[in-house]
Amino acid sequence: MQPMYDIAIIGGGVNGCGIARDAAGRGLKTVLLEMNDLASGTSSRSTKLIHGGLRYLEHYEFALVRKSLIEREVLYKIAPHIISPLRFIFPHHQKMRPIWLMRLGLFLYDHIGGRKILPTSRSLDLTRDEAGKPLKSAFTTGFEYSDCRVDDARLVVLNAMDAFERGADIFVGTKLISAHRDDQHWSLQLRDANSKKLRTIKARTLVNAAGPWVDEIVANRLHIQSASMVRQVKGSHIVVPKLFDHGRAYIFQNPDQRIIFALPYEQEFTLIGTTDVDVTGDPGQVEISRDEISYLCKAASEYFTKPVAPIDVVWSFAGVRPLFGNEKTSASKLTRDYVLERNGDKDEPVVISIFGGKITTYRQLAEKVLAKLEDQLPVNTGKPWTSTSPLPGGDFEIDQFGRLVEKLRHQCPPMTQAQAVRLISAYGTRCFEIFAPDGTCRTVGEDFGGGLTQIEVEHLIEQEWARGADDILWRRSKLGLTLSDTQKRHLDQWLQGRKKNADGLTG
Repeated sequence: MQPMYDIAIIGGGVNGCGIARDAAGRGLKTVLLEMNDLASGTSSRSTKLIHGGLRYLEHYEFALVRKSLIEREVLYKIAPHIISPLRFIFPHHQKMRPIWLMRLGLFLYDHIGGRKILPTSRSLDLTRDEAGKPLKSAFTTGFEYSDCRVDDARLVVLNAMDAFERGADIFVGTKLISAHRDDQHWSLQLRDANSKKLRTIKARTLVNAAGPWVDEIVANRLHIQSASMVRQVKGSHIVVPKLFDHGRAYIFQNPDQRIIFALPYEQEFTLIGTTDVDVTGDPGQVEISRDEISYLCKAASEYFTKPVAPIDVVWSFAGVRPLFGNEKTSASKLTRDYVLERNGDKDEPVVISIFGGKITTYRQLAEKVLAKLEDQLPVNTGKPWTSTSPLPGGDFEIDQFGRLVEKLRHQCPPMTQAQAVRLISAYGTRCFEIFAPDGTCRTVGEDFGGGLTQIEVEHLIEQEWARGADDILWRRSKLGLTLSDTQKRHLDQWLQGRKKNADGLTG
C-alpha cells in the first residue's frame, strides 16, 4: 500500500531540510526527497556566513537586512557548535565608498536588527591594529563589525537529522520522475539512484525546494505554469593557504561596486569569494572559470601586501543561486530574498515553489511555507517552534564551547586540541554519544588521516546519510583539504569494501 504523507518536499538543501524539520516537529507526516546527497548543491557552496548582508543596504533592501540580522542571533543560539561570531575588517579605499557612507551603513547595520549578543562596529587605525599588517600601506583607516560564520553543509544535515528524529522520512539518492494531482493528493513517482527501481508515494501537499532546479521541476516534473522569473547566477570561491594569522575576516570593495570576502578557513586556509555570473544549463555541472579565479585573485591582491595568484589556489567551488528577477538587472543587484509561489486552489492539492532565498533566512522561510499550506494540512498542527529548539548537538550555552572541548579531551586523552575543536564544531554535545558514550573513549578503529577515524565515518554513514568519500570529505567535513590523495583513495576503497559487505549480507 502506498504511504500517504501530509507534505512531500523536493530538495535536500537548507530550505528543504528546514521545512522538513519544522513540519515534522508539528506532527505532520513528512517526507524529504533528495536526488543526490544532502547539501550537494548550492547549500554547500556558499560563503559560509550567517549575516544581514551589509551591501544589501545600498540596494534599499532594508526589510531583508532587518529580518536577516534578527535571524542571525536566533540561529547562533540554536546551533552554537556550527555557528560562531566573526569580526569583519572593512578597510576604507580612497577611490570607492566615502567614509561617511561606510559609517552610516554600519550604524544602520548595528541598530535595525535588534542586536543583543554580538558587539557593535567600531573605527580602526589600521596602522596600529594587527588587522592592518597583511594590508598594503595605503589602507590606514577602516571599520570593524560583527556577523557570524557557519558550516553551511552541516547546517543542512543537522536540520535533516532533527526532522528524522521527529518522524520525517529522509530519502537521499532518490529522484522525482513525475508528479501529478490525483483527486485530493499528489502522486509522486520516484527512482532510487542505486537500484534504479521505481516506486510511488502520495502526499496531500508538495513543496518544490529544488534550488537551482526549481524551474525545471515546475516545467518538466509537475507540468504546471509559473509566472516567476528566475535568473541562474553562479557564485564562485577560491581557497588559498592562509594570508593572515589573526582570526578576523575582511570585506573588500571592488571598482565594479561589488564586494568580496576573505575569511579565515579551516585553520590553515583563507576563503575568498564570491562572484556573480549568469549561467545556463545544468546547475549540477557548474565550475569556476579562469576569469573568475583571476577576478578574485586580482580583487584580493588590491588589498593584501602579498599578491594572490591563481597558482596559490588549493581548492575552488561554484554554486548556482536561483535568484528572483529579470534579465535587465545586473546579477549583483538582484534580491537575495525569497519568493513563494503557490499553485492550486483550495479544493485541489497545492504545491509551493521556492524562488531565491539565502541561508540566513531558511528557518523563517520554512515558517512562511507552512503558513501558506495551513488550509491544506490537518488542524492543530501547532505554532512555529524552531526559533528556540536547538539543532542536534547545539544544546549548550554559547559561552560553553571551550568547556566542551576540554571535556572531550579529558574523556579521550589521545585527542589533540585541534581534533577536539573540529569535532565539537561539527557535532557539539553529540560528540560524547559518538566517542565517549559512557564517559570513556571508545575504540576509534581505523585511522584515515587528518583525525578522521572509523568510528566517525560509521556515524556519518549510519546517522547522517553519507554514502561516498565526497560526502564525508567535502560536506560532512572539509578534511578533503588536508588528506593526501593516497589517504583519500584509501577511504574510498574502505567505503566500497564496506558497501560490498553490506550488500552481500542483504543480498
